[in-house]
Amino acid sequence: LVRYLREDNKLHSVNLQHAHVADGQSHTIIVRLSGLRGDMLGVELYVDCKQMDSSVGLPELSEIPLAEVESIEGRTGQKAYQRMQGVVESMKLILGGSMSRVGALSECPFQGDESIHSAVTSVLASILGEQTKALVTQLTLFNRVLTELREDIREQVKEMSLIRNTIMECQVCGFHEHRSRCNPNPCFSGVDCMETYEYPGYRCGPCPPGLEGNGTHCADIDECAHANPCFPGSKCINTAPGFRCEPCPRGYRGNTVSGVGADYARASKQVCTDIDECNDGNNGGCDPNSICTNTLGSYKCGPCKSGFVGNQTSGCIPQKSCSTPTSNPCDINGFCVFERNGEISCACNVGWAGNGNVCGQDTDLDGYPDEPLPCIDNNKHCKQDNCRLTPNSGQEDADNDGIGDQCDDDADGDGIKNVEDNCRLFPNKDQQNSDTDSFGDACDNCPNVPNNDQRDTDSNGEGDACDNDIDGDGIPNVLDNCPKVPNPLQTDRDEDGVGDACDSCPEMSNPTQTDMDSDLVGDICDTNEDSDGDGHQDTKDNCAEIPNSSQLDSDNDGLGDECDNDDDNDGIPDYVAPGPDNCRLIPNPNQKDSDGNGVGDVCEEDFDNDTVVDQLDVCPESAEVTLTDFRAYQTVILDPEGDAQIDPNWVVLNQGMEIVQTMNSDPGLAVGYTAFNGVDFEGTFHVNTVTDDDYAGFIFSYQDSASFYVVMWKQTEQTYWQATPFRAVAEPGLQLKAVKSSTGPGEHLRNALWHTGHTPDHVRLLWKDPRNVGWLDKTSYRWQLAHRPQVGYIR
Repeated sequence: LVRYLREDNKLHSVNLQHAHVADGQSHTIIVRLSGLRGDMLGVELYVDCKQMDSSVGLPELSEIPLAEVESIEGRTGQKAYQRMQGVVESMKLILGGSMSRVGALSECPFQGDESIHSAVTSVLASILGEQTKALVTQLTLFNRVLTELREDIREQVKEMSLIRNTIMECQVCGFHEHRSRCNPNPCFSGVDCMETYEYPGYRCGPCPPGLEGNGTHCADIDECAHANPCFPGSKCINTAPGFRCEPCPRGYRGNTVSGVGADYARASKQVCTDIDECNDGNNGGCDPNSICTNTLGSYKCGPCKSGFVGNQTSGCIPQKSCSTPTSNPCDINGFCVFERNGEISCACNVGWAGNGNVCGQDTDLDGYPDEPLPCIDNNKHCKQDNCRLTPNSGQEDADNDGIGDQCDDDADGDGIKNVEDNCRLFPNKDQQNSDTDSFGDACDNCPNVPNNDQRDTDSNGEGDACDNDIDGDGIPNVLDNCPKVPNPLQTDRDEDGVGDACDSCPEMSNPTQTDMDSDLVGDICDTNEDSDGDGHQDTKDNCAEIPNSSQLDSDNDGLGDECDNDDDNDGIPDYVAPGPDNCRLIPNPNQKDSDGNGVGDVCEEDFDNDTVVDQLDVCPESAEVTLTDFRAYQTVILDPEGDAQIDPNWVVLNQGMEIVQTMNSDPGLAVGYTAFNGVDFEGTFHVNTVTDDDYAGFIFSYQDSASFYVVMWKQTEQTYWQATPFRAVAEPGLQLKAVKSSTGPGEHLRNALWHTGHTPDHVRLLWKDPRNVGWLDKTSYRWQLAHRPQVGYIR
């Protein structure tokens, strides 16, 4: 294919055919260009001295601006044309001269022909025209060089003729005519062959990928042996060429690998990771109630979990179960508290005590049996009650004589009866008492300062009456703006001299701290505007329009849980789509629930995340309350008018779980500082005297001293001894009353509480035992309260 630029600057192609050179033999090729003057442009193709094709009358050639030509480039071989086969061994460019001279250079016996020389001379003249004389001079010199070259060529022709004759003469010695060393191809299948002048006359290219050798002989590379690309246990299969790995072994997951070549095999090794069959939701195929142990590539099934019996063949069943009487591990006088994962918790019925698996009679209902029980777990509630007829849930025994303090006439064993002993729990035969209170020096936490209340706020053994730092915060009382509440920073926003820690109005000055209704909100900032009626005025209520007495705010975002759609602030709504949150009080945006029971893993055993398991937590949905504790309380006096009797005196025992009123006193309340929404509350009621018949009981849902519910019990019928402001008659029997007094503590509320019926603007009787049964002396009663204020439910 010959291309050239036409006179009109368009590319013209001349296709010369009929030449068969791709036959593995060597050929001589001559392309002749004639008629360059422009009158008769033609192209001729000679192969092995024979004209194979020609084309004449072609469009004229464009003028070549030789003055602008700096170099000429010639291209041969496969880089120019990918389809070219064979090799161009030599190429000559000849300008001018006859075909016979050209033939002499290529061993072709052409007859003399001067047309080429004249054509070149003519075309140069026509192209150059009247160009500079310097260019003509250069052409003249060029022609002289050509003449010299022709002389050299004549000499070379003579020499080549001599060589040809010599070769012909040597044929008798065994030399044969030239044949292609690459036909047929001596190289390995698919490998390129190139002829050379060196022995053996050819050269083979590289072996194909995945094979190794010299090109003539190629053998498969065993990548499995060279690179070991497969995971141990996964078989490597060598192919020709290449390799492949079998899938990961049983118990593993990973990729499949295949490829060609050792380098690829080394860089692309198979990776398999162990499958944890025990965590696949099916316990690895083991019994669901058995132990599954994961191993590399497999797993092992072990024995049944704790609380289950059996094996992998027969299955693991609960060792005990509450579902049937025959497998129920609880005592006949007990009941199942909960059953989970083969573990059962039992408790004794009211009137019985023990560990639940074994229960014995409990006359005083304090949680300890009258007689010792054969419990195998050494549960303390299986030990014999040291006061069979008097509740003492702490089993206190000061003199370790086996008789509890509550029923021991001489609790400290110093020989002086309790009624005469000024230190009931501390031996002090001398009964020395340096001050004028009723506590002897041996047990008086302020022996030189009268303090019948024996209050010790910081529990340092020194009573408040003589302690220079009552709250133990390091600041003396005279300088402490909250002497009874620890506040080392002494923050006082309203600058009224009372620190924020104990200020009933921390943002409004109220140095006197007056609080007429005992709701812990000072009178000066007490608006008594309570839209939802939960006992918290709107300005201090974190859910002003939804009742939430507890003010519980689990995520501390200032919005109470009752009106917060996301109590734990984990982005999962509590009750609406895409919720509900399976752990409402503990952040768990992933909502992981391994056993699929609807309760998230992070709160499975401890819903409120207070480190007390739900079965032992008295308030499983409030992290602020874990145990019953009466040790912190405020005393509310309901009859501040007269002084006929003393105010109540409370003694707290058993780490806050038991509270005792020790004196016959004016009506009063001991109110804890923790607020609740609804409650399930249980307790034991006992009057340990035969000399009185007054009211006793408990309150709940306290909001202030004029708003609360009360359960009160009178032993006998009695008319209150003060008929002012009205005559009040108490009937025997249990009563449930709602107190909503317009005046609060005083003579009106005092008489209204004593009176069994309704008292307008003060007390409403909600229920009364129609049997009119009063309480009995020295007798224990168990009461249970269920209150749901949001729906108005009380039982």
